[in-house]
Formats: sequence, structure tokens, C-alpha cells
Amino acid sequence: MRVGLLTEGGYPYATGDARVWCDRLVRGLAQHEFEVYALGRDPGQEAGGWGDLPRNVGWVRTAPLWGEPERRPGGRGGRRQRRRFAEHFGELAAAISAPYGSGAPHGSCAPGRTTVQADRFANALHGLADLAGEYGGLSAALRSEDAVRTLERACRTLGAPHGAQRARAADLLTVTEALERALRPLSLDWYGDGAGGDPGLSGVDLCHAATGGAAVLPGLLAKRRFGTPLLLTEYGVRLRECYLAGAAGAAGGRPLPGPVRTLLAAFHGLLAAEAYARADLITPGNTHTRRWQERCGAERERLRTVYPGMDAARFAEVGERGAAQPGDDRTLVWVGRIEPPKDVIALLHAFAEVRRWQPDARLRIIETRRGDDPEADGYPAHCRALADHLFPDEAADAHSTGDNPVSFERLGDPEVPTLADAYGAGGVVVLSSVVEGFPVGLVEAMFCGRATVSTDVGAVCEVIGGTGLVVPPRNPRALADACLALLSDAERCARLGAAARARALELFTVEQNVAAFRGIYLELMSHCPVRREEVGAGGGPLPFARPAEAHVPGRWTAGRDGDGFGHWLPGPPAARPAPEHTPTWATPPPPEPLGVGPRPSEESA
Repeated sequence: MRVGLLTEGGYPYATGDARVWCDRLVRGLAQHEFEVYALGRDPGQEAGGWGDLPRNVGWVRTAPLWGEPERRPGGRGGRRQRRRFAEHFGELAAAISAPYGSGAPHGSCAPGRTTVQADRFANALHGLADLAGEYGGLSAALRSEDAVRTLERACRTLGAPHGAQRARAADLLTVTEALERALRPLSLDWYGDGAGGDPGLSGVDLCHAATGGAAVLPGLLAKRRFGTPLLLTEYGVRLRECYLAGAAGAAGGRPLPGPVRTLLAAFHGLLAAEAYARADLITPGNTHTRRWQERCGAERERLRTVYPGMDAARFAEVGERGAAQPGDDRTLVWVGRIEPPKDVIALLHAFAEVRRWQPDARLRIIETRRGDDPEADGYPAHCRALADHLFPDEAADAHSTGDNPVSFERLGDPEVPTLADAYGAGGVVVLSSVVEGFPVGLVEAMFCGRATVSTDVGAVCEVIGGTGLVVPPRNPRALADACLALLSDAERCARLGAAARARALELFTVEQNVAAFRGIYLELMSHCPVRREEVGAGGGPLPFARPAEAHVPGRWTAGRDGDGFGHWLPGPPAARPAPEHTPTWATPPPPEPLGVGPRPSEESA
């Protein structure tokens, strides 16, 4: 089948979110043809280029969500176009600036929003999409003075949230600019009638959005216009990321103004609710994500948890070796990016308590951040200064050189060239985060057969199960007690590490992830087996209109063995498959499908 893979800030670019997962999915489902529709987040991704694409990726289309919008024919148009835009954008502005509903049924739409607001938002979204398709784009209109005035009137309406009512001119300009970038997919030429007769999303059998947010918009339009099934996968809660980004700010770490956060949070909340309401199936990566989706209106019947697949082969050697080597069983290992959500400060204070009862214990902090990162002198420098203060260089006697029990290392150094070496450098792996989604590092430590001590955040408990110790976040004393319990019991460490490795191999491998999506693809297509342009005389789907051989690489030849039947000869696949795979028939085409005419009872009636 043909799958339209919708991404934002990731695949097929060489860097970005969910890039590795998408690549493994596409390579694992080599029997399907993929068309990638990618939205780029910043110019750095464009400069980095694409990764190595497999042969079953037929087309790649990209569009930037940064910089100035692409100029397309049409502009702001005439009076009729401006009137229609004012109507639809007014509905959108009214939806995101409306007061929170008090009588909305639970789970019906975005948190605190009424079903009326959700309907207004959906109607406005599709109205703007239709307008963009007719007149060639909305970028100029969304950045116009008319859009700012329309949003201002909606914010000044009686009953609007207090944050929206306090919006100033600068805040409204910021919001309209953000809305223009978020709604750019509505103006793209991805929906058919492209250059050279490119069908775009009108020719795919299934749309698979690899993330929420703006990447879902093309899938929503394809479902409405062509009836294409929509599958939504979220391994991180995109709505939660938008909330956190609004609090942190886009530049210099300064928070966005309150009115801007209020309006943008409402927009992203309603967009998430619309995506959850229209998707045929939603696959969260863990229960933590699933709870967010249910709170935003996703129906439980259409939710199916699929854990992300990770490569276990590169950790096989350390995992099969089992327990830590002598000398490393008294070492705690922390691996990750040194940043405030990881709470390395609490880890250092906890290790100070560990050293009181276990004087020979050591802590190895291994950074995965690159050396040219501009933030390297901020929080990481503060952590190093605290380590020097808490643990001055210690010497056994007056003639020995002092040694600090805490070491800061970088992944790729001679001592820790790979991630497997980093996790294998100690007996216990520690995670001290206060904010976490799906803990990838924890799964990697489990593949290595290491006992773990983690804070109870995000999906940690779901990942660990009963194979590690979990303590409350921001509690150095509890973290120290758990570390001491494992450092003083090597047998327990080995037992927990073996159980953790078995759990990771059962739930979090690439093979189980690909197998799950293989079944989901077939399940969705079983409800919609043909494309929408292949219909019968009555306008309904035409069963068996596309023979199964149309998707098999090879060629159809006339029978030459005297049996009167044609034969399907295998042939090498093309380096880049064409958009349409139509076999060359040397024999007459297959007969018309049966059962497409009216029933006898209908003819008699």
C-alpha cells in the first residue's frame, strides 16, 4: 500500500525528533511504499540535509515552518475573498479566545473547552483550507492588519479569558505570526493536481502522522477531502511540549507574555482535540501520553499503546556479560544531557549522602551533549562547581595525589566511546529527572542488564515495571537510600539487571514495534481497501478494482507453456519506484469485478 508519512522537525532530515524511529519503521515495512511529507522547524535542518533513505521511499516533499512564507499566486485577492477570510478567521479567533466552558461533557474536547468551541474551530480550520486551495495561500492574509483587528475584537469580547483581554498590539502581532506558521500546511500544494500530475495526498492509501501539532493538518485535510484513513502516533505529548515552550520562551529563555501563552495554548489545545477526534486510530507510546490524549478528548476505543522500538543489538555484548566488572560494582552512572529538567543538582546532593555510608563509592556523569553547544557554560558549569565544593580532591595519605569521586565525562571520549560502554561503566544506573516523557536512557540501561534507580516522573514506572527502584523526584535522601540499597547488595543488582534486560527485550525492540504497525496498517486498510477515485456507477467503492499483482515487483507476461495462462515473473525493484505502479498487461485485462451491480431485489423494485 501507499503510506503518506507526515513529520515535523524530523525524518527525512539528518537531525530532528523521531528521525531514528521513522527510519526503522520505513525500513522494517519494506513491502509498503512511503511518501514523506516533512515540515522543517529551522534552517539548521535544511542545511544538514537528508539522511540515507531506503528504496521504498518514493517521494519526499518538504516545507519550512520558519522564515518568511513562500510567495504563491493569489495574494489577498478581491473583496469576496477578503470577506470569506474575515468570516473563517473570525470563527477561529472566537474559538481560541472564548471563555472556558463549565458544562462540557468530560473528554469531549480540549481541557475546559465546550463542544461548541470545538465545532467552531473545526469549521474555521476547514474553511480556511478551502479558501487557501481556491486562491493560492493564506500567508499574506494571516499576517495582514485585518487578521490582527479580527483577533483583537475577539479578545475584547465580553467573557473572554482575562489573559486574552490583556493582549496588547505587540502580543496580537506575535500570535498572528505564530498562527500563520502553524497553519502553513493548509496552503501547501500537497493535495493533488501538482506539477506533472502529481496526485500528492490524494493518491495515498493511508496517512500516518508521526507526531501531533502542525504535522496532523495535512492528514486532517486528506481525510476530509479524499476519505483517507488517518493514523496518529505520539511518543511525546506535543500539547505538553507547546505548554512548556510557551513558559520557557522561544528566544533567550524568556517566557512569552501571558496573553500570548493564553491564546497559543488555546489554539494548540483545540488542534489536538480535533486531531484526536478525527483520527481513525491513535497510538500513544506509553500510558503517560495516553492519559494526556484521553484528557484532550481521545476515545479509549481508538487508543492503542505501541512502545517505541529501539536497537538492542548495540547493547547485546554488555547485556549478555551481565553483572558489572570488579571495581565497577561500587560505581553509579548517570548518562544524558546536563540540563535543569535532569536535576543533576539533586543527584550530587544524594551522592554526598551515599559517600557518608559508602566511602569507596564513585559517580560517573557522562554527558551526551556536543562540545560546541552554546549552553555548555550555564547549568553544566554550575553542576561542576557544586561537585568541586561537595567533593574536594581526596588523597589516601600525604604522599598521594588527590582524586575526586565525581567525574564529568563526555560520550565519545576514549574511556566511554559508545553508549554501551557508558552504561557498562558502573553497577547501577541513576535517573534523577524532574520532567521526563519516555525515558529512552532507562531502556538503554535495561538492554545492558543494569539495575536502575529512577525518579517517579513521566513513563518511568511503566517502563521499569518491577525491575528497578523508583523514588519521588526532588528527594535526594530517598535517592541516596535507594542507591545504597543496591550498592551494598551485588546479588540483588544482578537479579534486577537480568529482569530488566528480559523486560526490555520483550517490550521495547524494533521488531515488536514494526510488527505492531504492520498489523495496524492492515487493520486500517481492511476498512478502506480501495482508493476514492475508483468507484462504481453508484458512487460507492469498487471492490477488487486494483488487482493484487499491481503491487508486486515484476512483470506480467502471456502464457508460453501451452497452458493458456499468464505468468508473473519476478524482477528487480526500481531504484526509485514511480508514484503509480501499474503492471503492463500482455494478456487481456482481468474481467470486470463481480457484485458491483444492483441486487435482484433492487432491480425488481
